[in-house]
Amino acid sequence: MQPRPLRKQGTQHMGLTYTVGTVEALGGTGTPVEARFLIDTGAIDCLAPASILHSAGIQPVGTALYELADGQTIELTFGRALIRFLNTETIVKIIFGPEGVEPLLGAIALEDAGFTVDPANNTLKHVPLRSLKRVA
Repeated sequence: MQPRPLRKQGTQHMGLTYTVGTVEALGGTGTPVEARFLIDTGAIDCLAPASILHSAGIQPVGTALYELADGQTIELTFGRALIRFLNTETIVKIIFGPEGVEPLLGAIALEDAGFTVDPANNTLKHVPLRSLKRVA
């Protein structure tokens, strides 16, 4: 069963945050591909159309079950990639999505790169200090 895209590329929505970044295969193989990513703090992993990931040389490494916004559970293929955005880079788990799906930058990538979303102006805010303290 093919998952249906939740948002098509190129659509505009008020109150959403986007950033442009490049996605590339680990180890420098393939060619980096630039994409406009929707920042989705409700998503754990990143996602992009499979054609973009294949163009970048990213290979599938496994499958996992995911719950869509409508509650439907589906199994999707994922790989590992390097994503660069806003002068940072991070290694992510990225889902091979269907054609037409909008690329998503998930919560783990944001946190790992040191960013949070500023809801007042729909921008990414760099968090300059990371705590290594144990949380009580």
